[in-house]
Amino acid sequence: MSLCNLLRVPPIFVMDELFKNSFGLPEFSDILFPANNNDILINATISQISESTQYYKVIFLSFFKIIISCLTFCLTSCLFVLPSKYLFIVYLHLVSICVVLVSYWTNMQAMKFLSGRYEYFNNALLDEVITWDVNGILHIFTKLQILDFFFVITRNIIIQSCLSLVFDFLHIFSTYRSLLKIHLYNFTIPTAIALIPGTQDILSTVAVLTTLLPLFIMLQTLWLNIFTITNLIQDAYNSIRDTIDNYGISSLIETEWNRLNIPSVLRIFWAIRVLEQILYLLTDMEMKNETLYGTLKYLLIKGCDTFTAVLGMTSFVSYFCHYIGAFFQWVLLTDDMDDKSIGTISAVLFYILSLQTGLTGLAPEKRFIRLYRNVCLLCAALLHYIHNIVNPLLMSLSASHNPSLNRHLRALLVCGFLIVFPILMLTYLWSHHSISTWLLAVSSFNIEIIIKVLVSLAVYSLFLIDAYRTTFWEKLDDYVYYIKSFGNTVEFCFGIFLFLNGVYIMAFVSGGAVRAAMMCVHAYFNIWCDARDGWRVFIKRRTAVKKIESLPEATSIQLAKLDDVCAICYQNMNSAKITKCNHYFHGVCLRKWLYVQDRCPLCHDILYKAELSNVQSQDTNHLQDLQNVINADNS
Repeated sequence: MSLCNLLRVPPIFVMDELFKNSFGLPEFSDILFPANNNDILINATISQISESTQYYKVIFLSFFKIIISCLTFCLTSCLFVLPSKYLFIVYLHLVSICVVLVSYWTNMQAMKFLSGRYEYFNNALLDEVITWDVNGILHIFTKLQILDFFFVITRNIIIQSCLSLVFDFLHIFSTYRSLLKIHLYNFTIPTAIALIPGTQDILSTVAVLTTLLPLFIMLQTLWLNIFTITNLIQDAYNSIRDTIDNYGISSLIETEWNRLNIPSVLRIFWAIRVLEQILYLLTDMEMKNETLYGTLKYLLIKGCDTFTAVLGMTSFVSYFCHYIGAFFQWVLLTDDMDDKSIGTISAVLFYILSLQTGLTGLAPEKRFIRLYRNVCLLCAALLHYIHNIVNPLLMSLSASHNPSLNRHLRALLVCGFLIVFPILMLTYLWSHHSISTWLLAVSSFNIEIIIKVLVSLAVYSLFLIDAYRTTFWEKLDDYVYYIKSFGNTVEFCFGIFLFLNGVYIMAFVSGGAVRAAMMCVHAYFNIWCDARDGWRVFIKRRTAVKKIESLPEATSIQLAKLDDVCAICYQNMNSAKITKCNHYFHGVCLRKWLYVQDRCPLCHDILYKAELSNVQSQDTNHLQDLQNVINADNS
């Protein structure tokens, strides 16, 4: 699997280069405003030509570059999604072409050397032989450097033999072995012909012909497998269509994501890209004396200059955040959480922030600052995720009367971290940065997490106190509701503040389609949905309270005569409410029950028949009024 992931990396490098070159889009600023004197001279020369001809030429070249770039992008995308079996076959043929080209280049270099020696040998030796000058002949052979002559021939024969063996190994599983055996010796034919005197004029032609023959046979092999390729494309199309029809496009994306193992491929791509930059730093004389901070800054700037590079960095961010979440789960001794969610959420958040802030299009220094700010926002989001892990654990530990002191201490330790770390972060940011929209956003996230942790600790404390009480605490539900309502109200206010902060950024700092879309999503989910759900809970609770207050309170004589527990919480009743079906319950328990349904927990009778009859009579009156309106309209 790792080798297959490695083979999927080169197409991403090709895509990365296309993004660097903007898919062939011309830099019109360079055309209108040349950077040096040579460009000025060129433009002066061009101005002598017809303006219309130059204009159409630029348009044609730009259009041609765009078409070539788009075709290359499509081909590399198809190569990236190929199954492993066919991916190996494609790379075998690509490496075979490279072997043939290397063979041609080495043959041409050897032929040039031998042709020069032959020309000098033929001209000088002919004169000396006619005059029969033995010393001159020996001088010619000495100047010819006969050892170098044979060394070049021997070296080229060895290189061509090795290349032929490599070529044969690459096609060892080919079904056309008889065709391949024909040209295995073609690599050494130019060298063999070079040993024949008087053939220096045709050496270049022979080298070209011996190169074209294996390429022709490979092209023939491709043509013979054209039906296999068309069947592969058709099967892939049918499989994609069936998956979408039966399971939906989300299932197709998830299946392909797992099959291609995209996160691992992106991490390998980004690691190789960073390694390339490190090698550049080691070879560049100006960057050798750079400090560690300057080196890291340079690598981070270069590591997010294209969309594909940002994807690779996002994969690394997701990888590290996944292990951060796993660490806190280990601390909390929880293993039932979705350990992949923190990596996925952090990756989506980081990439959206990168697109929203235009990270790839910024200048290097501004790009580093923006990357630093995005990481701060990501850290704040991670704190919220950690709180989402520890909050239900606190509630379960306190509500279940868990006696394990170790688990309580671990949960409280994480809560302490969620309070101390945001405070330290706020102190550092406000002491090193001036006030800005970004600083306000990060500060609101950190203050919000502190308040949420304090709310969780307050509810946790109330449940612990209730666990050690011997009597039923009737006001507990009210206290929990008030504390949680305070936390939700603060969270709602921060959501409105962040929305207004985003509106200010859109209007006066920097806009963009991605930012506008994310603001719409934030306004709907974090403001409208929270406000709607909060209002529904408030109305439901107020209605339940009114219904409970309308029920008669049981006297101490009635409770002593009943001598029973509440059928909802199974605890003794020091006070109770009596339903119309003559059943006794705690007022708080019955109120919680009314959040779910309007029937008695024991006999399932409707608790409020009078109200129901009133509602039915009102509905009947409304229907009669509506019928009267319809009749009047018909008349």
